[in-house]
Parts: sequence; C-alpha cells; structure tokens
Amino acid sequence: MTDSSGPVRILAIHAHPDDIELQCAGTLLRLKQRGCEISVATMTPGDCGSAELSADEIAAVRRMEAQRSADLLGADYTCLEFRDLNIVVDNDSRRRVTELIRRTRPEIVMTAPPVDYMSDHEMTSRLVRDACFNASCPNYVTHQWDPAPPTKKIPYLYYVDAIQGIDYFGRALPTDFIVDVTATFEEKLKMLACHESQRAWLRRQHGLDEYLDGCRRWSAARGQEIRVAYGEAFTQHRGHPYPHENRLLKLLDDLTVVDNA
Repeated sequence: MTDSSGPVRILAIHAHPDDIELQCAGTLLRLKQRGCEISVATMTPGDCGSAELSADEIAAVRRMEAQRSADLLGADYTCLEFRDLNIVVDNDSRRRVTELIRRTRPEIVMTAPPVDYMSDHEMTSRLVRDACFNASCPNYVTHQWDPAPPTKKIPYLYYVDAIQGIDYFGRALPTDFIVDVTATFEEKLKMLACHESQRAWLRRQHGLDEYLDGCRRWSAARGQEIRVAYGEAFTQHRGHPYPHENRLLKLLDDLTVVDNA
C-alpha cells in the first residue's frame, strides 16, 4: 500500500521477542502483502527467559530468533536493549523509545495494550504512547549521539490484544475491531515457531506446553467473533491530539470487521 509519499510505514513494538508474533503477526503479514514497509522492535532481548543459560546467553539466542522471525516477514528488527522485568517509565526510557519512532518514522504504530498480565507489557504501552506524542516536538531532545530529526506528526497508534483478551481479574477487555488473518495464519505460526527457546521456558516456568496450539486456539476464538477461522483484535488510541481516522481499518478494509458496528 502506497500513498503520495511512498509506501506506508508500519512499526510494531512490544516488550519481548515473540509478543508481536502472538498478537499481530497475521495482520503485519497482510499489510506486507499490500506493499507496506514493516519494522518490528522489542524492548528487551528476553534475557530472563531461561533457567539454564545466563542472561547474556539467552539474550543472544532470542535476538537471533527474533531476527529469523522478522526475516520471514520481510521486516527490519531492532532491540532497544531494556532488560526483562526492568522496563520503567522515566525520561531516559521515553527518550530511547522516542528515538526509535523518529528513526523509523512510521505512519502507524502497533504496541502492547495498556492493561495486560505483566508490568513489562504495560510499561511498554505507556512508553510507546508517550514516544508517539514526543517524537514530533522539535525541542524534545533524545540525547542520542546522532539523533534523528523530529517527525512531522503524531502517528496513528493501535494497541494489540491483551493475553487472552482479559484484565487482571479475568474480565473481557473491549476491542475496536478484529482483523481476519485466516490467509496468513500458517505463516504467523512459522514466525512464532522461530522462538524455540521460549517454548522451553514456558514449559518449565508456567507449565505450558502448547505454545503454537495456544496461539491457534486464541486466534480462532477472535476469528469466531467475526465468523472467520482466525482473527487478531486491535484498539485505536483516540485521545487528544492523536489522529482519530482509523487508518489501519482503511488499509485492511475488506479484511476487517468492527466489533460494535
């Protein structure tokens, strides 16, 4: 998908390697098919995701897995090198994420939801929201050695689903719309399967041995809501002064159903 200024640029940024694959890879694959340029980023390299390897060792493994997944998507990959369970909202963190927005210059940003089961996800959501706002402010300095120039405007901002679509109390969270990802779902699973180390970690730490099956089951549940095989849900940030037009919906007009239409 292109406009007068060239291909539409999309940035998907979440906390850890594999979060993007779980929550929005099917949609990113559809956008790629439509000519959009895709960038993916993780806040951390997943350095707490092992009981056998050191933090540096598992981080190296998971960066490699994330790059393999991005290669399947035809996207560039960046790790911002925060550390697992240590993402906090402060000025240094805002500057780091703002610099990514300025360097990537996306029209659309997808990120973690404001409410989710763990702090890293929620802190990522807040930092990305702030960075989208800050990026266009000329006097906001990121203190990078070679800073990118301010963006021209605030990008369209979307939140992906919370894990299982629920809040801390197990109550369903509202969403704006669900994208039909049936046609790209098997490729989405291939991207998720790149994260081999995470399956072993979840099996040991959380007793989960259904990494791919769990993704299939939840995507099927979202798909059922719009009467398709598989779906991914999104909520748009429409607070002042973020853009209100649903740009993502227009890019995927024939693939998307608005929940409350």
